[in-house]
Amino acid sequence: MAHCTIRLLPSYKCSFEDPVHVTVSGLNHQQRVDLRSKITDESGRVFQASATYQADDNGQVDLNRDPSLGGSFTGVEPMGLFWALKAEVVSGKFALTDVTRPALVDIEVVSDNRVIAKVTNERHCLTEGVRRIPVTEGRIRGTLFMPPVFGDVEEPVVTTLIYYNFEVFMYIIFNFFPKVKDQKIGLVSISKSGDLGLSMATFLPGISATVWINGCNANTLVPIYYKDICVPPLMFDIKRAKMTPLGLVDIGDVMNDPMSEEGLPSIIPIERASGNFMFIMSEADRNWQSAYYAKLACDRLKAHGKNNYELVRYEKAGHFIEVPYMPFCLANFHAAANQVVYFGGEPKAHSEAQLDTWKRMVNFFKKHLAGKQSWPKVLAVT
Repeated sequence: MAHCTIRLLPSYKCSFEDPVHVTVSGLNHQQRVDLRSKITDESGRVFQASATYQADDNGQVDLNRDPSLGGSFTGVEPMGLFWALKAEVVSGKFALTDVTRPALVDIEVVSDNRVIAKVTNERHCLTEGVRRIPVTEGRIRGTLFMPPVFGDVEEPVVTTLIYYNFEVFMYIIFNFFPKVKDQKIGLVSISKSGDLGLSMATFLPGISATVWINGCNANTLVPIYYKDICVPPLMFDIKRAKMTPLGLVDIGDVMNDPMSEEGLPSIIPIERASGNFMFIMSEADRNWQSAYYAKLACDRLKAHGKNNYELVRYEKAGHFIEVPYMPFCLANFHAAANQVVYFGGEPKAHSEAQLDTWKRMVNFFKKHLAGKQSWPKVLAVT
């Protein structure tokens, strides 16, 4: 057998949301090998995936062409070694907070329990030259990411959205930066921050585009105040929680119904918003009834004669729809429930949803924020 090598195309370095083309050469004719991937997150938790492949007559394996014969996934899955990554324990969410360092995915070729080739994929969240500036103002904490100057424009952006020239801030700090004022502003919100994003779009001026991912249409858990307005919280009854066959707590039905008599005051009056909405929901979400909440939000806008919204459905995705190729999270510790809970979804379908969502978000912000005289601004609501 010739010297076995793995190639990652177009490079072993890439943006976190970019695919790579994995090929193996130097194998024997029709040789079977295992390809294994591994990444360790910031908490030290290891995520792994593996698949068995058979080389062609030239001793080559091409993940864009060849099917996995078994392992973490089967069939032709060019990025299977990434989306199938999972921790040994069921409850494990990939921890990635330090975006200044690349996430390192090790890929090995294994034959007869011996590693015969290895390569590391560096998946970067930031482009070169980006400055990371901590922001502290009273009780406010945030981070501003400043890329290099392009011409006479210096554009603050954050993490992977950098490639699309968006200005991304932690939402709580945007009033402290004059460049963001009086401009079109977009929001990205997920889970609990979904209702915060809706509240901002409703009550604050200048919000032109809001992406809501598996959130709620009502304010939840704590009151929210704006000037003389107080929106009371929609609460929950933990007694409605149940156990899954895996022994995980399912809290999907514990929230009170926003359409109940006690829930109606908590509904956010999004018909007042002047901007546009994209509601992204997973029908398999078991954190709460995000599909129901998305429908209620769209029905409310429609009832008020609004057509400023889009609704995106994913049948088998789970709760945390994040950056493409982020490892799937089936369950994790939930602060409000104070225990490990089940988030629902299927790994492959969830990965496909993340990839599709990313493309839709980018196009949504380009459509509603881009202007001839100014850079679009996108703020992350967390």
